[in-house]
Amino acid sequence: MKKEIDVLVALDTCTDLLIDCGDTEPEFGQKEKPVNGYKLEMGGSGCIFACQCAKLGLKTVGVGMVGNDIMGDIVMEGLKGSQVDTSYIQKSNTISTGLGLALIKNGGDRSILTYMGTIDETKPEWMEPLFKKSSHLHICSYFLQKNMQSGYKKFVRKAKSYGMTISLDTNWDPDEKWDSGINEILPYIDVFLPNENELMYIARCDNIDSALRYLGEMIPTIVIKLGENGAYAWKNGKIYKCEALSVDVADTVGAGDSFDGGFIYGMLSGMSLTECIKSGIICGSMNVKKPGGISGQPDLNTLKHILSQWSSEKPVI
Repeated sequence: MKKEIDVLVALDTCTDLLIDCGDTEPEFGQKEKPVNGYKLEMGGSGCIFACQCAKLGLKTVGVGMVGNDIMGDIVMEGLKGSQVDTSYIQKSNTISTGLGLALIKNGGDRSILTYMGTIDETKPEWMEPLFKKSSHLHICSYFLQKNMQSGYKKFVRKAKSYGMTISLDTNWDPDEKWDSGINEILPYIDVFLPNENELMYIARCDNIDSALRYLGEMIPTIVIKLGENGAYAWKNGKIYKCEALSVDVADTVGAGDSFDGGFIYGMLSGMSLTECIKSGIICGSMNVKKPGGISGQPDLNTLKHILSQWSSEKPVI
């Protein structure tokens, strides 16, 4: 029986201040240098993922907190504009909304400075009552959301008892320890969505094959994001690979999270593994065509149209 909520996610609420540096390198010593431009909009891995899921027609609920400030308003506008259910987002008068400062160079490479604020304010007890109503739990920003780490250890077992599927995209570990209890939840994960470096660090292996074989003993499906080189999945010892689409890149903020949303949409819709990868690639590729995390995300009609083209030949978007 279909549940009330398709996707449930703990939100790492923040805004992104995106600065187009071009070829400019910032320097200390009170040196002032011009940049090409900037944009301020909603950020957060969970927020971007939730927006992509909702745009694809999945009933998506985000749980978290924003500050009672302008940055919080930007987050709420972004989520509501994408049709994410924000009923379970609290507003704080004492904690400011998180902020990510992204310095973006020509070619899409970026350096990010993060003010935590509300990013780590989501509480496990806010999530648990929604498990009975939910089909899928997505875990993101695992190493940033330290308040949620102890909760996830219990959550993954409870989620499974309610028949939920679980996906995980840890993102980067700022402490570069790659632990924080992550190994305790891996056996409960249905889909793991890292890049190659994250895969090897979490597996504590120095090559991709060893990491896949080690984690593949615990996790049924591992999906590796390769950016401009596409993506591939490991399932039952087999590799399923799809090349990237040809796109003009504005920036790469949120591309991986949009990929996650497209892949999970495909999985929950009963698509084949290859189609799920293609859905992820389309969402990630459309994302990078416009600045920021959500402005380029496709809706369901756009995704289906591009997928139908891909059945005969790889489309250029």
